[in-house]
Amino acid sequence: MKIGIIGLGFVGLSFASVLSSKGFDIVGIDVDIKKLETIKSGKSPFYEPKIEETLQKGLEKKLMLSEKIEYAVNNCDLILVTVGTPMTSDGNIDLRIILNACKKIGEALLKTQNRPDIIIKSTVIPRTTINKIKRKLELKSLKKEGEGFTLITNPEFLREGRAIEDTKNPHLIIIGTSRKKSAEKLKNFYEKIYGKKIPIIITNNTTAEIIKYANNSFLATKISFINNIANLCQTLPGTNVDIVAKAIGIDPRIGQQFLNAGPGYGGSCLPKDVQAMMIFQKNLGEESVLLNAVHQTNILQIDKIINLIEKSVGNLKNKQITILGLSFKEESDDIRESTSIKLIEILLKKQAKISVHDPKAIENTKTIFGDKISYHSKIKNALNNSHCTVIMTAWKQYSNLKNSDFDVMLKKIIIDTRRILNLNDNNLTYVGLGMGS
Repeated sequence: MKIGIIGLGFVGLSFASVLSSKGFDIVGIDVDIKKLETIKSGKSPFYEPKIEETLQKGLEKKLMLSEKIEYAVNNCDLILVTVGTPMTSDGNIDLRIILNACKKIGEALLKTQNRPDIIIKSTVIPRTTINKIKRKLELKSLKKEGEGFTLITNPEFLREGRAIEDTKNPHLIIIGTSRKKSAEKLKNFYEKIYGKKIPIIITNNTTAEIIKYANNSFLATKISFINNIANLCQTLPGTNVDIVAKAIGIDPRIGQQFLNAGPGYGGSCLPKDVQAMMIFQKNLGEESVLLNAVHQTNILQIDKIINLIEKSVGNLKNKQITILGLSFKEESDDIRESTSIKLIEILLKKQAKISVHDPKAIENTKTIFGDKISYHSKIKNALNNSHCTVIMTAWKQYSNLKNSDFDVMLKKIIIDTRRILNLNDNNLTYVGLGMGS
């Protein structure tokens, strides 16, 4: 069986690397020639733990790369569509990339006798697969779904920083289709990879789409909830949100995951999926009161951090503020919807001088701010002559910092939005977000 993967971003490259390293015959497709050349050399165009070593194993085995979609359509039994569905400026989902990919797939289907199963792994709002993707494929191929091709919704649940692990060991597989034979074929394919230990739910396309949005919306809700509790703890001396989170997380009905209070959720999934779901429901005439509150709580979280900085430092004009951590989470170079980026934008408007450090996200940040801020490869240099340091991302390097590391600061004020430090210097002001002082 030959498998085509169209779109070699975070999801596509993770799947292509893992499956080819296991000996599956994979064709990776991407229109970005520069990206393809990077991948062919065994390098990933983005940072993700373990992806390069997995990719290199795949290249040694059965990973072929091409910019031609028609090659995959002509030769593959399964075609996984893993292109991006980013957020528009008004918070809606942008389907242009995936619909353009489907246009090219349809044009290739017109000229082939091959009848592939087309599997949509990209995140799309409910009814997109049936109302838009299917229509585009049928229009361009002049073939009916179920005859010239079949269409399956198969959302992914990968976490940045753990994508390879999650690809190798998914917690769940969702198969959405009206075609029983195609559902069984894909189910057998996954059981060949994972055995029968992974739960597989077979449903229709629209329900499969809703499952992905419900999953991410619930995770965002947990984060906003615990951040709301953190803000409460901030006002109550002696309280600690981490102890609260640990206690309620022991309850099996709640669980520990996604109860880590911090500066707010970011990245390529939760912000866009929550907003897309809100707009989708509103277009159906149903206001999403809960998700609106989740979204607003996340937006307001940055105001809490600004208030803590101004309360500690005073007027920010010409004050040097050090930001430790730019990616939206550790073990990633992704700054999309990162609270750190939004924080820097606000601090610049207040005429503060910004010094930053991040193990992986510096280059991505330079594309936004250019020479408006100073970048440092060493933490000590970023801290030098600073009036305040804000820890935004829970990189291990930051949790290992000692009292003496902050001696180079002009004023030793540390605001720890992740509460990862354990400092005991009376000459140092430490503020942990969610810890009442």
